[in-house]
Amino acid sequence: METGGGRFGVSETLGALNAALKKEPGPPASVWFKESSARNLRSRDFLAPQAALRPLFAGGQVPKDIIEDVISLNCPGVPPLQSCQQTALGLTVQLQRPAAFQQVLNSLAEFTKPSQSASAQSIILNCTPLRSRRSLDMLSLSNLRAILVTDHLAEVLRLQGMNVHLVPAVPDEGIRKFLHQLRVDWPLELETTFIPEDVLALKQVLSQCPYATVPGPEPGQTRLADDVIFKVHLKNFLAQQSLEGYDPNLDVCLVTEEKLRVLAELRQMALRCAGTGPGGCCRVVHVVSCEGEFQQQQVDLLWRMLDLGAHTTLQKHLVCGPVKVANSPPPVGAPQYFQLRRCQMYEASVMKYGDLVQDDSWTEIISVLTSAAIRFEMLSTAHQSQIILDLEDSSISTKGTKSGAFVMYNCARLATLFKTYQQAVEQGAYPAFPPASELNFSLLREEGEWLLLFNHILPFPETLSQAAQLPLSRKGIRITASTEAVCKFLIHLSMDFSSYYNRVHILGEPLPHLFSQMFARLQLMRGVRDVIHRALATLHLPPLSQI
Repeated sequence: METGGGRFGVSETLGALNAALKKEPGPPASVWFKESSARNLRSRDFLAPQAALRPLFAGGQVPKDIIEDVISLNCPGVPPLQSCQQTALGLTVQLQRPAAFQQVLNSLAEFTKPSQSASAQSIILNCTPLRSRRSLDMLSLSNLRAILVTDHLAEVLRLQGMNVHLVPAVPDEGIRKFLHQLRVDWPLELETTFIPEDVLALKQVLSQCPYATVPGPEPGQTRLADDVIFKVHLKNFLAQQSLEGYDPNLDVCLVTEEKLRVLAELRQMALRCAGTGPGGCCRVVHVVSCEGEFQQQQVDLLWRMLDLGAHTTLQKHLVCGPVKVANSPPPVGAPQYFQLRRCQMYEASVMKYGDLVQDDSWTEIISVLTSAAIRFEMLSTAHQSQIILDLEDSSISTKGTKSGAFVMYNCARLATLFKTYQQAVEQGAYPAFPPASELNFSLLREEGEWLLLFNHILPFPETLSQAAQLPLSRKGIRITASTEAVCKFLIHLSMDFSSYYNRVHILGEPLPHLFSQMFARLQLMRGVRDVIHRALATLHLPPLSQI
C-alpha cells in the first residue's frame, strides 16, 4: 500500500491510528502507543492494549472492518503498514520496514528539523543570574545551570522559527571569557538607547504610584540602604490585580536605581522586539535560579505596576533547581567546576591515548569534551529538579554511557567510519557511493538497525519540537520546558548506536556481493550522524572527527 506522502511522524501516526478506532462523534480516544524496547519491536511497532480497547468495543474485540480500516490507512505522515492483528495483548501494528527505511533514508534532511513551526513569534529570554553576578568568582553552579538552560533553549526556539532576544548583556570580561570557553552564544552588548531617560520616566511614574512611598526616617525602624529611592507595597498591588502564582510572602519591595535600570532595559528590548512579531508584542521568560526566584518576582510585579504594555502581562518564570556537590562542604563555584572537569578530561584522554594527547589538535578536543561533559551534566536533568554532582575522578570518562564525552566519542567513531570508507574508495577497494534512491534497504534486517531508525531518526523532529515547547498560555507565572529532551535523546541514541556498531562489521572485506548491504548500512549511519550533528548544534557543541 502507499501512504499519503510527506514526512513520517510518530504523533501523526498515533493520531491516525486513534482516529481509525473511533466509533462515536467527538475526539478519538488515545489508546495507541509506540513501542521502543528491542524485545517488543521484534513483533510490533505500535500497540493498542487490550485494557484500552474494552471501553470501546465489547469484550475488547475490534471488529474486522475496523481492523481493515487501520491496515488501509492512507494519511500524510503515516509510514506504510505491514499488518494489523488482534492478539492477547491487544491490537498490534507492524510497519513495512524496508519501505520505511527507503522513505526515511532517502529524505534525511527532513528529519533534522523540528516537526512544527512557531510562525516567527518573538520572545525575550532574561537570564537573571547574569544580572546579579558582577565577577566570575560570584558565579555559582546554580547560576551556571540557568545560563546553560537559557543558551540551549534559545537555540531550539530559533530552530523552531522564533525570534529570540537574550538579555542582559555580560559586562564582566572574566564572565565573557568563561562563557566563551563553554561555547555559550551570548550577546556582549545590547542596542539600548535612552536608558537614563527611561529611568527618569520610571521614577516619575513611581512618584505618582499609589503603592509607592519615598523612604524617610521612621522611629524604631531599621535604617534603609542609601541607594533605596522608593518603597513599593507589592502585597496591595497583588490583591488589587488578583494575580496568581506569586509567593505569598511578597510584601515591600525596596526600589533602587539599579532595579529601575533593569526595568528600563527590559522595556527597551520588549518595545524593539514587539515590531518583529505578530500581534505587536512579545513574550518574556525570566530564567531564574531557585535562590533568585523571590527577587525576580519582585521585579516582575514592579514592571507590571510601572509599565502597562501588553508584554508585562505575558511574563513567565522558568525556575531552575539547585545544583549541589556530593561530599563537598566548601562551596564549589562555576570556575572551579570547569577547571576540575577539564583536568579530568585531559587525564582520561592521556590514559586512553597516551602521548598522542600532547598534539596541538588535542587542545581543541579537550575543550570540546569538557564543554560536553558540563552541558550534559547540567542539561540531562529536568530543569526544575535538583542536580547532585559527583566530582570524583571516577565519575568522568570518555566512555561512561551517560556522559557528554560518550556522545562525542560515538560522534568521532562515525567520522572515522566515513573517513575510512572514503580512503578505501580512493584506493579502489570500494566503489563510490551510489544515489540513495538506488539502495536496497530490504537488506537492513538487524534488530539494531530498526532501533536506530524507529527510535531515533524517525522521532527526532518531534524531539526538537518538544524541547522548544513553552506553555506560555498556562495560568500562573511558573512554566516548565523540556530542556533535558535533547541530551537524553543523544544519550539513548549513542547507547543504541554503540551497541549496534560493536556488533556489526559495516566495512567488511571488499567483496562485491556484500556492497549492497554495506551501502544500505552506510546510509543508515549517515542518518545517525546527521541527527547527532543537528542535536549537538542545539548545545553549541561541534562534532569531533577524532577522539
